[in-house]
Amino acid sequence: MTAFSRRQMLGAGAVLGATALSTSITGSAAAADSAPAGYRRGRWLREENRSLDELYADARREGGELVVYAGGDTPHDWDFVSQAFASRFPGIKPTIVVDYSKYHDTRVDNQLATNTLVPDVVELQTLHDFDRWKAMGVLLPYKPAGFSKVHDAFRDPDGAWVAVAVPAASYMYAESLGSQGPATPRDLVDPRWKGAIASSYPQDDDAILYLYRLYTQAYGWDWVSRLAAQNPRFARGTNSPIVAVAGKEKLVGIGGLGSLIAPPAPGVRWVAPDGHPFMAWGQRAAILRAAKHPAAAKLYLNWQLSSAVQENAFNGWSVRTDVTPAGGLRPIWEYPNAHLDGFPRFMADRAEVERWRQTFALYFGEVQGAPTPGWLGLHPGR
Repeated sequence: MTAFSRRQMLGAGAVLGATALSTSITGSAAAADSAPAGYRRGRWLREENRSLDELYADARREGGELVVYAGGDTPHDWDFVSQAFASRFPGIKPTIVVDYSKYHDTRVDNQLATNTLVPDVVELQTLHDFDRWKAMGVLLPYKPAGFSKVHDAFRDPDGAWVAVAVPAASYMYAESLGSQGPATPRDLVDPRWKGAIASSYPQDDDAILYLYRLYTQAYGWDWVSRLAAQNPRFARGTNSPIVAVAGKEKLVGIGGLGSLIAPPAPGVRWVAPDGHPFMAWGQRAAILRAAKHPAAAKLYLNWQLSSAVQENAFNGWSVRTDVTPAGGLRPIWEYPNAHLDGFPRFMADRAEVERWRQTFALYFGEVQGAPTPGWLGLHPGR
């Protein structure tokens, strides 16, 4: 049974070529590139004003290679992005390495410490890393075309990073249930769902951890105890509950990425009812200052942020304020129950994250199973 995975949910409608865009780089940009960790001059960095075709020519002259470390659940999550990018820009060879963000960030730290950096671009869920890397001075200040149209919550004012997609996590159920499916997350503890629930581990993925935290704050610890008594089947990877429901192994899933305008997989209804929590965030991307292919990295960020790509986000939500969401949706920042501002604050408090992680381990047990992207080691993509 086919089921979309994390990268496919992130919604870069990458099957379309992006149109030429405008921005500018001036002397102030060069000054920002050499600024210390504080990025004091980044506020005056202007947007890129070269077209995609001009950036493409620069990337070809540079050698035509690009390496991206991207957060995801399976090795092939980003294949459609790689194929679309390569099709739009022939002669540029993208290598997109997929792993859990919590492994990619540590991998990048080790590569920086050992002077063996592989990626040009990092595009990860671990939002706290981007502020830390900015403070370390290891990110290249850069504002792609359209940067000024990106919602304030989705961009660093100094150009250290910019979000390029808006993933969202919630619960889901089999479409065959119709109106008999759980109407709200509170209903997941109804005895009729005992043994019928699949969930990704909240202890394994900080986004799902935050989703479970929202549920706990809304419904209380008794709700968590009752959910544990439902004997949910936990697995690694946010794709796992979608696969379980699509494959008719379970009727209900928790902790999968999805859309209110299209099913995440055939036969699966992803829901985020008004007045009840779900969660969304801006998936941040940045160019590393020591990138071997900075021209290709700039081309990639401009393409991802272009209107043509943003207008075709899988879940309808764009990071740009000038893109109308598809399917009659409101912009994601107009959904207070998405807790858009809460996730970055949560991610920044690592001690708080660890407390919630270990507490849910007490309720649901330790994480079991191999990482779904495989075990990639220190230097994948090299």
